[in-house]
Amino acid sequence: MQLQPTRLHNHLVLLQPLQPADFERLYAVASDPLIWAQHPNPDRYKREVFSTYFEGALASGGAFLIEDAATGTAIGSSRFYDYLPERSEVKIGYTFFARSHWGGQYNPQVKALMLNHAFQFVDTVIFHVGANNGRSRKAMERLGATNLGEENVAYFGEASRLNVVYAMYKNDWLARQG
Repeated sequence: MQLQPTRLHNHLVLLQPLQPADFERLYAVASDPLIWAQHPNPDRYKREVFSTYFEGALASGGAFLIEDAATGTAIGSSRFYDYLPERSEVKIGYTFFARSHWGGQYNPQVKALMLNHAFQFVDTVIFHVGANNGRSRKAMERLGATNLGEENVAYFGEASRLNVVYAMYKNDWLARQG
């Protein structure tokens, strides 16, 4: 599986491989404390904490800068990680969006692009969502993901935190796409 295809895009968003030069552009979005209020690490708006997040994104080999397709403005990030070919599984996560792009079609469109790419190679996509992140949990349910329970997850360079684990299965996704 190619964790970081050259670009994924549709009418709303463009996902491009995250590059070291994208730090300031992405941090300008991430520096809003309200973005992180429900996330497992609510301090990611701080430059030094976000630096660890960004380092992990680059190290994952599967991170994307998300841009608004109409304006070219950076609006967030997401990534593929923990690809397990023997289990036909990959994870999608570490996703965040500028508040200006909450609540509409941006997150579902990003997830659709990533799921469509992933399901060319795997049968299962796993999502870890912070246990207290009601907004993201609701988004997973609207997407049709299955709640598998809770587990502690150690994010790159951060302490373990309680997460809800969701799965999207290839056949379920394809059936939902009609």
